[in-house]
Amino acid sequence: MDEIINRVEKSGIITLDLDTYYPAGPILEFDIKDWLWQGLVLREKEFRERLETFDWSIYQDSIVCIFCSADAIVPYWAYMLLAVKLEPVAKELVYGNQEQYLSLYYSKELQKLKPSDFEDKRIIIKGCGDKPVPVAAYVEITRLLSPVAKSIMYGEPCSTVPVFKRKAVVV
Repeated sequence: MDEIINRVEKSGIITLDLDTYYPAGPILEFDIKDWLWQGLVLREKEFRERLETFDWSIYQDSIVCIFCSADAIVPYWAYMLLAVKLEPVAKELVYGNQEQYLSLYYSKELQKLKPSDFEDKRIIIKGCGDKPVPVAAYVEITRLLSPVAKSIMYGEPCSTVPVFKRKAVVV
């Protein structure tokens, strides 16, 4: 019987799966637009009353992204009041929506990589994962690794799209 040889493994190609960097725990959004009068105006008295009666436990141990998707002027103190209520229950609290949070999160996480570990390596950035990895993460990993990598590809080992290939230096 012939031995099965994994040619991808023998090729020295490194596969990076950005799904593995995804933050643990639920990411929930708090959109202030739902608390605006007629979807346009924040009324301080009603806003403060709702802050006191709202069940904040639904955000327990979650990453909470606060923002306003309506085209409304929301005073900064409204976000500050939300922070006071959410800080004790949330695992993490940020301003912005989920995609903005994930872009920032991935930027920080990918900065922990040592580009020198990828020097002259052939790299596949895995695509089509199960998690909503933002485009910004793919841009960031490419930015970090293209100065050192031999090549960068996108996709799966069986079907990749070439993204970058260092030109051979003629001596």
